[in-house]
Amino acid sequence: MPDIGFLNGTFMPLDEVKVSIEDRGFQFGDGVYEVVRTYGGVPFHLDAHLERLERSAHAIHLSMPGGTTGWRDWVLEGITRSGYSECKVYVQVTRGVAPRDHLFPSTAAPTIVISIREMRALDQILRRAGVVVVTMEDLRWGRCDIKSLNLLPNVLARQRASEAGAFEAILVRQGMVTEGAVSNVMIVSAGRVITPPEGAHILSGVTRRLVVDQARKAGISVEERNIGLDEFRDAEEVFLTGTTVEVLPVVRIDDAPVGSGHPGRLTERVSSIFKQGIAS
Repeated sequence: MPDIGFLNGTFMPLDEVKVSIEDRGFQFGDGVYEVVRTYGGVPFHLDAHLERLERSAHAIHLSMPGGTTGWRDWVLEGITRSGYSECKVYVQVTRGVAPRDHLFPSTAAPTIVISIREMRALDQILRRAGVVVVTMEDLRWGRCDIKSLNLLPNVLARQRASEAGAFEAILVRQGMVTEGAVSNVMIVSAGRVITPPEGAHILSGVTRRLVVDQARKAGISVEERNIGLDEFRDAEEVFLTGTTVEVLPVVRIDDAPVGSGHPGRLTERVSSIFKQGIAS
């Protein structure tokens, strides 16, 4: 089936979607976005993603036509049109088309784009064996809690990680671990799960919040606090969370093994709890 596109109220084949080169999303990265995945044709925690989209839009003084209700209807219709059981839904709103100027345009209407593609599951070998990460300086701006289109630092970090033979870049700001280039991060120490707290320097991940809540309900101790680089490297277990990676074990950091060098027991338990939540 063809991938589905949506532009300003109209569905069409994705390769027919055309956006003006004067769009501020193209010229300035002046917009926000979300990525939602489906399981069995059902979008996973769609409302949480759309609420975060609305918060991000509000933070940059951008109107969101249709509100979360309208966006929900568009996403659900697009999934139905695609016929995909497992798909990745990308939603984006920009400040619209206007002559290039750093000031907000007075008349431009927001540009709304949705794309729906079949989801390619992460290689199960990676899930079983775990992945390698590298640490590097966090060079992003000061409002990482806004899911902005401005992703150049993330792109550069992920590329550097790939060139180093790693799956993910773990970003470090003033000696403290913040998150991955495309994921949130958690460690295990003394039987506790520890993850950096929500704030301006990390994205409030939907999967992150779900994993924290699920773990606590299962009786697992979870701390949301700062993690120094040394503590991160000395952790008994490390895992990533995110929409596409779900719960993914880390087995090496900067060429040094994490714990035994294999996915840890608590990581596997957290992953199992997460999968049970999907099934329910």
